[in-house]
Amino acid sequence: MSSPTTNSATIAARSKWRRRMSFLAVFGPGLVVMLADSDVGSIVTAGQSGVQWGYKLLFLQALLTPVLYIVQELTVRLGVFTGRGHGELIREAFGPGWAWLSAAGLAVATIGALLTEFSGVAGIGDLYGVPHAVSLPLAVAALLAVVLTGSYRRAERAALVLGLFELVFFFVAWAARPDLAQMARESVQVPLFNANFEYLVAANIGAVIMPWMIFYQQSAIADKKLTLADYKLARWDTAIGAVITQAVMAAVLVAAAASIRPHAPQASLSTVGQMSQAMTPYLGARAGKLVFGLGVLGAGMVAAIVASLALAWGIGEVAGRKRSLEHHPLQAKWFYGVYTMCVVGGAALVGFYPDLISLNVGVQVLNALLLPLVLGFLVRLAMVTLPEAQRLKGTYLVVVLVIAVITCAFGVLGGVGGLIWP
Repeated sequence: MSSPTTNSATIAARSKWRRRMSFLAVFGPGLVVMLADSDVGSIVTAGQSGVQWGYKLLFLQALLTPVLYIVQELTVRLGVFTGRGHGELIREAFGPGWAWLSAAGLAVATIGALLTEFSGVAGIGDLYGVPHAVSLPLAVAALLAVVLTGSYRRAERAALVLGLFELVFFFVAWAARPDLAQMARESVQVPLFNANFEYLVAANIGAVIMPWMIFYQQSAIADKKLTLADYKLARWDTAIGAVITQAVMAAVLVAAAASIRPHAPQASLSTVGQMSQAMTPYLGARAGKLVFGLGVLGAGMVAAIVASLALAWGIGEVAGRKRSLEHHPLQAKWFYGVYTMCVVGGAALVGFYPDLISLNVGVQVLNALLLPLVLGFLVRLAMVTLPEAQRLKGTYLVVVLVIAVITCAFGVLGGVGGLIWP
């Protein structure tokens, strides 16, 4: 006969096991979207920031971490408590005209993202002498295979595995042996009134908050059917992802500032090959190329999945079409058709115009210019569509509005100023 102490220990162990399993069941959308956030364009932007300004933009990466969490936590809240995707919720709250406007902004951002992701994939192929006619179709086949299974969980797991390759950038930063004293000194030296610096500030903001991230996470939560009981764990999923993605961005910036800036401060990292050669000299040519290549490939592939799914969900929600990874492709032709068109079209454009990776920083600035539209819809939805207890109001509303206005101001003014006064 078991003792009360034994029974208590067994119950506690079972309770702990259930909590772990609950977290694993909820875990996913937040981390996937955050890993996609540090995509090829973001990596190039962070690298260029380190080359041009050393560690001066490092503090910005830390500042953007809570901003990123606040934005994506609102998408979690909307997804959990309304059960609706972002485009569907805009259509219901504000009408089809505003919904199509939001979808148009999403489409522009998604196209820009896909050009950078496939340019990165093609660039990694170039490192190993693989022609674009081989590397790009292989990437397309892999991306279609991931999604055309009729299962959200399979797609999410595949995206997580691909995205985790980005963690190699921590090793790259460590191998660059940064000067910690110089890092601490430069990170607080901010030349605010320099147009080139402001332009990169805007690019880094746009590299952190992207329209397709909001559409993806809210729709993924709705597709995964997370409920009120999952809300707390979903927020943890988002918080962990926000810290990891900004740490990856910081690692790339540190690696570039430590390995490239001392020798070539005017270098322009316009190709993945240039970044690989410049950032990994301490690892050796072969190991450096492999490590850097895995990081960029993982970043590009997971972002291509997320951005394409975001547009497929967004268009489906606005148009009122079937839109779920739980549907067979023949049951949701619009949804899978848009995803396929994004993947195939993005790869085809890069195949015809292989130098599009030079647009990386510009694409991030474009995301920054879209911030007023994106954050405007997000905040307003959180004010009017949520249940009263979860609605954005009071002191927290003021905090969110202040952060949104400041973020939009730096993003838009920095981007426009950098274009007008290069």
